[in-house]
Amino acid sequence: MRDLTDLAKLNERSRTILRQIVESYLATGEPVGSRNLARVLPMSLSPASIRNVMSDLELLGLIHAPHTSAGRLPTQQGLRLFVDGLLEVGDLADDERRQIEAQIGIKREKTVDQVLAEAGEMISGLSHCAGVVLAEKQVARLKHIEFVRLDPQRALAVLVGEDGSVENRVIALPAGLPANALVEAANYLNATIGGLTIAEARARIETELTSAKAELDGLTKKVVEAGLAEWSGAQDDRKSLIVRGQANLLKDVTVAEDLDRIRQLFGDLEEKRELVQLLGASENAQGVRIFIGSENKLFSLSGSSLIVSPFHDQSRKVVGVLGVIGPTRLNYARIIPMVDYTAKLVGRLLT
Repeated sequence: MRDLTDLAKLNERSRTILRQIVESYLATGEPVGSRNLARVLPMSLSPASIRNVMSDLELLGLIHAPHTSAGRLPTQQGLRLFVDGLLEVGDLADDERRQIEAQIGIKREKTVDQVLAEAGEMISGLSHCAGVVLAEKQVARLKHIEFVRLDPQRALAVLVGEDGSVENRVIALPAGLPANALVEAANYLNATIGGLTIAEARARIETELTSAKAELDGLTKKVVEAGLAEWSGAQDDRKSLIVRGQANLLKDVTVAEDLDRIRQLFGDLEEKRELVQLLGASENAQGVRIFIGSENKLFSLSGSSLIVSPFHDQSRKVVGVLGVIGPTRLNYARIIPMVDYTAKLVGRLLT
């Protein structure tokens, strides 16, 4: 959250006018002038008095006049100030809460990937934006592991989760490894990892190897250590990114400038590594985080907004983030509680 020093500089009249300008922009996308403001403000002010306040807000960099228009629009700074200090966020409507629960609230026999994909689809549909979900690939608890030899130097490690999910990883093999070493390594791991997450299994195995509790010969131990090294690979490579509903961003696009912005956004979404890094940075947040326009490198040209919230496993460890991407003219008051509630629900389903 940004420094709200600018908000402290505003009196009640200035705050009210700024709020109305932003809310008008979010609703219509059009500049609003002093005469129209005079008709809708909850206080009695002449257009001349409103123009004086607007001039002060413009000097503070919170609003601007597009082209030669007599009306004003919020700047990115003004929009950020509104979101952080003036926005009144309510709760979800009962029908929206029921709709979210109906679509992803019953786990049945769903895999983790299915739960996350459905969450992305659902929040995209409700928000009319693009839904994004980033999670560790191994949220599910492990059932067993198998090794399949590919050639003398490599083997395929097949990890099967309790939810039926399967993940394959290629590991390097030590020279001269006999065939029974892969069987011995798999037997040891399957006696150790059942019911654990990847992180829990890795910690237990490392402890046993360090304390020499694992009764393994030298080459078999190297196979297990190679698996651990692969499990501890780059964070971005262990993330699963889901993006749903990009087509929603094309709705209500009527002018060439907006179409160019959406094309730029689609290009941004193709740069998945940057999106993974941005979402990954949000995993340390305590609640909903909001990125507006050029506040982040990824959306600096397309002028888009990102609203995300982390979700947790039963030990309160963050295992992913969920949110929406859309234009800066988002209905923040509605979407913020929607993202927050959905993330909490997904976290409960993954425990």
